[in-house]
Amino acid sequence: MHLILHLMAIIFCCIIIWRASDGFEVASEYIGRNLKDGVRGATINAIGSSMPELFTTFWFLFVMHDRDGFAGGIGTTAGSAIFNGMIIPAVVILAVIGYGLAKRVSVSKKVIWRDGLSLILAELILIFVIKGTSLEWWHGAILMAVYGIYVVVMLTTMSEASEDEEEEDDDDDDDGEEPKSVIKSLLTLDLEPVFIRGPINNGNAWALLIFSMLVIGGSCALLVHACEGLGQDLGIHTYFVAVVLASAATSVPDTILSYRDAMDGQYDDAVANALGSNIFDVCFALGFPLFIYTIIFGPISMSPETVENVTELRVILLVSTIVAFLIYVIGQGMGKVKAYLLLLIYVLFTVFIASKAYGAEWAIEFGNMMRGLVPN
Repeated sequence: MHLILHLMAIIFCCIIIWRASDGFEVASEYIGRNLKDGVRGATINAIGSSMPELFTTFWFLFVMHDRDGFAGGIGTTAGSAIFNGMIIPAVVILAVIGYGLAKRVSVSKKVIWRDGLSLILAELILIFVIKGTSLEWWHGAILMAVYGIYVVVMLTTMSEASEDEEEEDDDDDDDGEEPKSVIKSLLTLDLEPVFIRGPINNGNAWALLIFSMLVIGGSCALLVHACEGLGQDLGIHTYFVAVVLASAATSVPDTILSYRDAMDGQYDDAVANALGSNIFDVCFALGFPLFIYTIIFGPISMSPETVENVTELRVILLVSTIVAFLIYVIGQGMGKVKAYLLLLIYVLFTVFIASKAYGAEWAIEFGNMMRGLVPN
């Protein structure tokens, strides 16, 4: 009975995150309206849609504390990064082809090389920064600095949207629709009509953005408790639940945002959002909670089991990212074959995590092999 309740709680959290992310998307699109395609997806959209990972990592650390909390946090961020890199591009490709919008998805090679190589570099830094059995505040500071450098480079190399595009966006805002009931909108978490009662502007866009973040943060607190309870019900460590279920739940906004961008023909943003979200996840969504926690409570001491799990997960993340990157860049465009390959990689990853959770010998051996790739 408890197992069903915890699963229902996770599904409930997915729905809340999904609904609240709609308002977040509206606000972030307006705030980032002057950014070039691909840049907006990798920064504003990526940060906005990755709020669940950030909040979930916070809750794992501050609720479960120390060893278990850090394992759950890195499990969520790394698992989400693998989900984003495999599932989201596959969904985008199959949706575009399925709806007959195109025979294959063509994404700017510049966007793929820029964000793909940035992500691989960020994951390499994650492997070499998070080492040993103790974590200090400066570990988190380094990860945050890496993301800061990435954002600065993105913003300084972009070109602004044209004035005609800005005017067109402003004209689209006023569609003459009747205002919706505030109470009904709140009950259904349709947050846009609550804050934007007329033309959208910086003030109501930021209010919508912040309130959406609070709703997402609250649902992530419930998600952490549900994952902890589900792990106890299944007799496995919460870390394994976080890697698969918490990561998938927190990736709902990324998936929806990329899907909508693809339906609008904005393929660069659809893929850049997934890759940019991963950079945010492995650097800021992990680094910021780690920095705050260690400042308040001191260094985090990790058990040998936690060190083994997070080390092999980081290596698997890096290897899968490199494989996905090659799938993206080889050939012209991305079709069904590439989508199925990406889905297969994620299925194999999920099978490995489930097998490792229950101590399967082959999974333990594979994990040992992954850890062996990291120099001492």
